[in-house]
Amino acid sequence: MHDTRILLAHGNGGRYMRELIAGVFARHLGNPLLDTDADAVHLPALDGPTLLTTDGFTVQPLEFPGGNLGSLAVHGVVNDLAVCGAAARFLTLSAIIEEGLEVALLDRLVASFAAAARSAGAVVAAGDTKVVRRGEGGGVYFSVAGLGVLEAATPLGLTRIAVGDVVLVSGPVGDHGVAVMLAREQFGLSGDLSSDSASVLPLARAVWNQPGLKFMRDPTRGGLATVAHEIARATGCDVALAQDEIPVRDSVQSVCEILGYDPYFLACEGRIVAVASAESSDAILAAWQGLPGGEAATAIGHIEAGPGRVTLRTALGGKRVLDELEDDPLPRIC
Repeated sequence: MHDTRILLAHGNGGRYMRELIAGVFARHLGNPLLDTDADAVHLPALDGPTLLTTDGFTVQPLEFPGGNLGSLAVHGVVNDLAVCGAAARFLTLSAIIEEGLEVALLDRLVASFAAAARSAGAVVAAGDTKVVRRGEGGGVYFSVAGLGVLEAATPLGLTRIAVGDVVLVSGPVGDHGVAVMLAREQFGLSGDLSSDSASVLPLARAVWNQPGLKFMRDPTRGGLATVAHEIARATGCDVALAQDEIPVRDSVQSVCEILGYDPYFLACEGRIVAVASAESSDAILAAWQGLPGGEAATAIGHIEAGPGRVTLRTALGGKRVLDELEDDPLPRIC
């Protein structure tokens, strides 16, 4: 491509669009399955039950410490499959691009998307591009679908959770939310915190077949507290969390105290929240702690009989109820 910025002509179906697809998308995503001249693709037969997910991704800024829209989009879909017991095999990518976006920036995002997909063992099988007028988008949006094969032998689900089970988290919470917030430079704050954006497939695969594992979720929008509310609603039990046990980096806690945010409601993009029987929780934590990204894995609470609340035992020994999130503290975060 000779153009330095996206034009409306890059979405008109003609030469400019062909050059965009060939020069950016196919160059990075190209593989034997990706046929840019076809309307659909034939997938090879898969060797097990399949799971399907889809998600849209919008983040500002498009590049942030520890990642960018491209890697974030892959991780989001791969992680949704992983916490359900499946490994992603095929992805699709639909890009909604705003007129005026720098082609070099788009190239970096697509290159990052391709690298993250390869790292996760997934093939990009199909895609699409659209261009919207200047001012009608946020630079670029990615919409991604993922098809995975179920590998977990242990069935996972909210219905398996019982009183006495233990709540686990694979690492510190709130990193992604604060890293993106600092990258926006809206509040005169700066720092070197990186997003936790990463594939959780290795962490999930390490514990899929633990017999006492009941449930897993990746705490993205709404963070840890929102996953806890999902558990409380589904089970009708209380989710009792302990502030002293929840890993939160000092830098994250400091930013939250300055700006009045609660780290438990901030997005994570490379963590797992799990529920397991008390007998199996130590084995799951040991498996996570032996892997990159899981070194700080810990038990953070348990399931109690109750009316379906989420409570937090504070560092001073008191207890407060964590109400369900209503406002969006950090829009356009993932």
